[in-house]
Amino acid sequence: MSAINLHEPVPAELRTSEFVLRPITAEDAAMDHDAVMETRENLRLWEQSSWPEDDFTVEANRADLVDLEERHAAGRAYTYAVLDPLGTECLGCVYLFPTEATFLTKTTVTPVGDDAWADVQAVVYFWARQSRMETGMDGRLLSALRTWFAEAWKLERTVFVTNEQFTQQVDLIERTDLTRRFELVEPGKAGTYLVYG
Repeated sequence: MSAINLHEPVPAELRTSEFVLRPITAEDAAMDHDAVMETRENLRLWEQSSWPEDDFTVEANRADLVDLEERHAAGRAYTYAVLDPLGTECLGCVYLFPTEATFLTKTTVTPVGDDAWADVQAVVYFWARQSRMETGMDGRLLSALRTWFAEAWKLERTVFVTNEQFTQQVDLIERTDLTRRFELVEPGKAGTYLVYG
């Protein structure tokens, strides 16, 4: 089973009445930084790290985004900014990885049932900024992503990952018809990552 088909052009955007997804760029550093810092407590649970630190700067964020932009252009993994329809406010981010991504190859994967990790076509992580989670936008984003990956990306076996300690996102996913397929343990990180498909 192949991972994300890197030989096909990947979809350029997802547009709904509430948000637009497009590839993130270094030029998004300031508005992405604003969303990251507003959401930092959730992101620390999601990342299982101290990122973003309280003194995380726009310039440090720009350096991160340069790397994400290059990775996207090279087809190694894909990162989309979630923006308001006018493109003036960052509402979150979506990350799409093949199972062969370097960090995933170092992860201990435990199936919950009969699913095989080798059959997974894409591994998705996402977050929405705190103020938009309070309006339920993260649920609408998840729903839109599921349709987008199935219809525009033609992916049949996409999984969504969150950390067990990010209980708000766990609860969100578990209110859908997605079921837990795998558990991941990353070296040096506390908390198990839960994988739904």
